[in-house]
Amino acid sequence: MNVAVITFPGSNCDQDCFRSVELAGGSPRYVWHREQSLGDADAVIVPGGFAHGDYLRPGAIARFSPIMGAVIAFARDGGLVVGICNGFQVLCEAGLLPGALLRNESMRFQSHDCALRVERSGTPFTRDYRKGRVIRMPLSHADGNYYADPETLAALEATGRVVFRYSDARGTVSAEANPNGSLNHIAGIVNADGNVLGMMPHPDRAIEEALGSVDGLPLFTSLVGSGAGTAAHTEVA
Repeated sequence: MNVAVITFPGSNCDQDCFRSVELAGGSPRYVWHREQSLGDADAVIVPGGFAHGDYLRPGAIARFSPIMGAVIAFARDGGLVVGICNGFQVLCEAGLLPGALLRNESMRFQSHDCALRVERSGTPFTRDYRKGRVIRMPLSHADGNYYADPETLAALEATGRVVFRYSDARGTVSAEANPNGSLNHIAGIVNADGNVLGMMPHPDRAIEEALGSVDGLPLFTSLVGSGAGTAAHTEVA
């Protein structure tokens, strides 16, 4: 599976994502933000970092980079797209995912491990996870507080589009386990067609034992194993 890893000025997790795809058995390729084509990509990853310095607000400038036209068209045609941390912010700004990422409730940059509960296992990104499994991976952001209007939140919950939720190590969801104040403790969501995922924690920083956790690797093996044909136009039940 050929995976395009988009790189913006200020990206700092593109190499992590490249390595993650390699470990999962895929074939990654860097795509600079000034390019206008994804080439033969079967999937796209928009990595974490500080695209264009996070000026104005995170993701707001990156959304207008030339490559984003191709990413938007690819996603709307059913292609698999993953946005991690800053990538989640970019996808929200581009209109590929609903809602927005606001400043952390603490008004401080958060950088530490967190626990997540897997809410959905039937997506192209989570098929190698068991529903209800608690996983551990790092987070690193100042603007990770997920917000959406009540109608959007209700639709996300009703259609099973919340994929990851902040929890404690036992899987209990609580305000104490929520690192940024995200509504409904949301850590990751998919779009209505189930082919675009955005999440704030970093699975790409939890892929080898030397990093302290391998809980992020199943996301990449799920992605690579899904394949473009299987993933296209996947519906969320």
